[in-house]
Amino acid sequence: MASSHRPPIARPSSRTGMGLTVRPASSARTPSASRIGTGMPPSTSRPGSRGGSSTTGGVLSSQIKVTDRPVTQQGLSGMKTAMKGPQRQIMDKTYYLGLLRSKTNELTTEINKLQEEVEVYKQEKSVYLSYEKRAEALAGEIKEFQGQLADYNMVVDILNTNTDMAEVIRDYNMLKVQNDQDAQSVDKIFTERQATEKLIQGAEEDIKHEKVVADHIMKDMSQENQAKYMEMKAANEKLSQELVVQQQELDALNVKEEALRAEIAHSQVKQEAVQLYEKLHELEERRDQMVAEDKNMESPQEERERLLKQVKDDSQEIASMERQLTEVKEKTNHFKKVIQRLDVDLENHQGEENWKYKELKKREESMDKAPGRQRKVNKT
Repeated sequence: MASSHRPPIARPSSRTGMGLTVRPASSARTPSASRIGTGMPPSTSRPGSRGGSSTTGGVLSSQIKVTDRPVTQQGLSGMKTAMKGPQRQIMDKTYYLGLLRSKTNELTTEINKLQEEVEVYKQEKSVYLSYEKRAEALAGEIKEFQGQLADYNMVVDILNTNTDMAEVIRDYNMLKVQNDQDAQSVDKIFTERQATEKLIQGAEEDIKHEKVVADHIMKDMSQENQAKYMEMKAANEKLSQELVVQQQELDALNVKEEALRAEIAHSQVKQEAVQLYEKLHELEERRDQMVAEDKNMESPQEERERLLKQVKDDSQEIASMERQLTEVKEKTNHFKKVIQRLDVDLENHQGEENWKYKELKKREESMDKAPGRQRKVNKT
């Protein structure tokens, strides 16, 4: 190797200020960890920068240290340079700024491309809408032409089959009557739809009005009532969601039931199995009922005691009711006697009043007659 013919290079002075010569490769080695990955030592500056000279940087122009040249079995090795060709060896602020600018330019380019694609998509969408409208119009024209073609085909069939004109007129009249009936039914459905839409609109307006009234009422509520209202509203919404979910489950179960019923209807074995299951269910219910009755059934001694106790209670209740009945009868007789006495007193009182009234009436009549007699005497 060429490194074995190089003259020894003096080491830089250590802290003690003494210079040492390099030992041969066979006598001493430096650790492999002293290698550095870049081709330029850290003490050198980037060429062309503010801090460095204008000369080309590299291994020959740099200040090489002995510690930067590790010793191998073949002697001193040279400094390892970068393997990718010329590039930045010190990544300072300007390097990252340039990298940021390049990424920014790439993002700007990509954004512009996306904007162009969006514009193209908008144009295609507008063109698609116009094409869709045109397709709808053409579809209507196609349907109209298909109807005309069906009419022409029917006329050709009539001409080819030599159909009688009276039969054609009869078919025409039948179709006309049917079309008139269909038109009337369509008009009726249209009027019913309008009436239903008006009802729905009125209901929606009522709902809006009630919501406004509810909002005003809620605003006038206290904080505690508002909190309760919000809790109840949340609970109502939750229950509504649960109701929707359960309704969906119910619909799914109904569909499943219909499918199973249809499947059972086509199978005699399954029908017999369903009948046996129903009979088994009835027998199980009857068994449970009999077991419950057996559990509740008392022994003869207990039943006898229960019946004796019930008879005693009924006898006591009957005796108390008889005593109450006798008391009520006595009170009734007493009140009847009082009423009779009051009736007699009332009749006597009314008789005295009637007699007094008659006496007063007679006295008034006699007083009315007395002035008449006096006037007659005066005249005579």
